[in-house]
Amino acid sequence: MPKVVDHDQRRVELVNATWRIIARQGIEGATMREIAAEAGFANGALKPYFPTKDDLLTFAFGHVFSQTSRRMRDATAGKAGLAALRAYCLEILPLDDIRLSEARIVIPFWQKALTDPQKAAEHENSMLQWRATMREQLGEARELGELRGSVPDDEVTGLLMNFVLGAQITAVLSPAENSPDQLVAQLDGYLGLFTADLFSTSVEKRRDKPGALG
Repeated sequence: MPKVVDHDQRRVELVNATWRIIARQGIEGATMREIAAEAGFANGALKPYFPTKDDLLTFAFGHVFSQTSRRMRDATAGKAGLAALRAYCLEILPLDDIRLSEARIVIPFWQKALTDPQKAAEHENSMLQWRATMREQLGEARELGELRGSVPDDEVTGLLMNFVLGAQITAVLSPAENSPDQLVAQLDGYLGLFTADLFSTSVEKRRDKPGALG
């Protein structure tokens, strides 16, 4: 009787092998032959799943996004407002080996997206989902009286997105200055600013100056 192959599981195994290779050798070292060997497959066995490394990288990004979003749903269950927002952001930050591996996949995907409209659109659609959820959580926080500042929620969302995505780069490139404890403290510092009248007042003052804030 022929062996039943779980093709979805094989794709995930290949993504996991890609993470391990990139962590050790970088994206240039992640050849299809190396990935196949890491996953325990013959080199030709990859082609039915991923004809090129580019196809594998695209699937890996989608897998990272789905995996992170699933963690977010679990982490925010039963939470609202700032508590939900903080838990949501923590799942993006590279605070452990799994999330650092995810960052190592995302960074080369971003590089490819600079010249690939399809990858750029996939990334934009994914990030719009995260932005929309953060915006909802900020709205809840405002309704709960947790936000005392007057900075618009869209601007706060943009600042948070820039922070959590930027942290994926800095944690990989400068781990000594961006340890898990430091990243959590930075996130809490951000959230503290958004709930403080002082932050709102300083922004308004800068806006009153010619040419301030663009």
